[in-house]
Amino acid sequence: MIRRLDLRGSTVDARTVLPRSALDVEAALQQVRPIVDDVAARGEAAVLDWSERLDGVRPPQLRVPAAAISAAVDGLDPALYDALTEAIRRVRLVSEDQRRTETTTTVVAGGTVTERWLPVSRVGLYVPGGRAVYPSSVIMNVVPAQIAGVGSLAVASPPQRDYGGLPHPTILAACGLLGIDEVYAVGGAQAVAMFAYGVELGDGPACEPVAMVTGPGNIWVTAAKRLLKGRIGIDSEAGPTEIVILADDSARPDFVAADLISQAEHDVVAASILVTDSVELADAVAAELAVQVPATKHAERIATALAGPQSGIVLVDDLAAGLAVVDAYAAEHLEVHTRDARQVALQVRNAGAIFVGPWSPVSLGDYAAGSNHVLPTGGCACHSSGLSVQTFLRGIHVVDYDVAALRDIAATVITLAQAEDLPGHGAAVSVRLTDRPDGAR
Repeated sequence: MIRRLDLRGSTVDARTVLPRSALDVEAALQQVRPIVDDVAARGEAAVLDWSERLDGVRPPQLRVPAAAISAAVDGLDPALYDALTEAIRRVRLVSEDQRRTETTTTVVAGGTVTERWLPVSRVGLYVPGGRAVYPSSVIMNVVPAQIAGVGSLAVASPPQRDYGGLPHPTILAACGLLGIDEVYAVGGAQAVAMFAYGVELGDGPACEPVAMVTGPGNIWVTAAKRLLKGRIGIDSEAGPTEIVILADDSARPDFVAADLISQAEHDVVAASILVTDSVELADAVAAELAVQVPATKHAERIATALAGPQSGIVLVDDLAAGLAVVDAYAAEHLEVHTRDARQVALQVRNAGAIFVGPWSPVSLGDYAAGSNHVLPTGGCACHSSGLSVQTFLRGIHVVDYDVAALRDIAATVITLAQAEDLPGHGAAVSVRLTDRPDGAR
């Protein structure tokens, strides 16, 4: 069901042999470019046409009526209502502590640099709607943007044939609980293009262009984000989900197997990897998978993901070697099931999020740990972070020097400008400090 990779005694670079799901975004670019160009040229009509062609349903209108959002909230099962509100509370609690504060540094008397943190003006939040329904992605996108102070938020999620061309009602309910009333029944590349260019709507206010698009999606959404990056800011290029579990012989094999399955059920190209120095644990986990997988609702999808080249059990010599492997892989989700798990986790350098010990499964972070589940994939955790309040903020330096402070540093600026053969830079300083014939300065 799951392949085994033995790195014991090997000096090979783990990055060259570890399984990883292939995602050919460059190839997808050529297929989404006509969609993006068409939306830029024809606006609403193009969005509707591509929705009908790709999603199999033509929404009656792009913007979801406020009444549909209210009805979705009213129709929530009480248990789901409570679950969503508690998840919102926890994510908001963590996000509140991510606020940045303005700082002013006095470099010299009369010379200061202030760093201000300002939110982007408008954000388009993408919520996928393929094999599963993701109200949790609404929460993970909206809450940090609201805490950051973004003034205008719009959500897009694919239209559903079963719901009359509207997004899934649970998506709409999550938007309603968060106070989001600008929601569009649009998915895929056409949604990203609509946010980037803006679209005039025949039946109401326009969808205005956004400064940034965030949120996970399929390869077509990822390709559109790459194509339009620069016109819009993006959070990341999301690929297939990944879980890596670093475990020793103290780990419970039933827990490990269940957690590998939890991410494999997302997609047939999802990556589920166990890294361990224990052959006994590897054998026990493989045996647990053989029992647990057939009992799951999505057994076929999970089995395909676990058997794929992107998944596997990796054997290493010891825990230190295991740490080197997980750092090289830079997983979206990393679980640590070892003795002294927190101390081991603190040694990890590269991961989107780290889940410590047997009682912190990735599923907890997917929904209600308070952390954010929009995380870097494809090895990008070695240089990028998950979605947070910081994603929606820009640091702007405000430089304020008086004449004495400028005169004090003028020679340094002029010397550096001359070294770079940019005399105009130096002149822009010296002209301020040189007496003019008319007596002015």
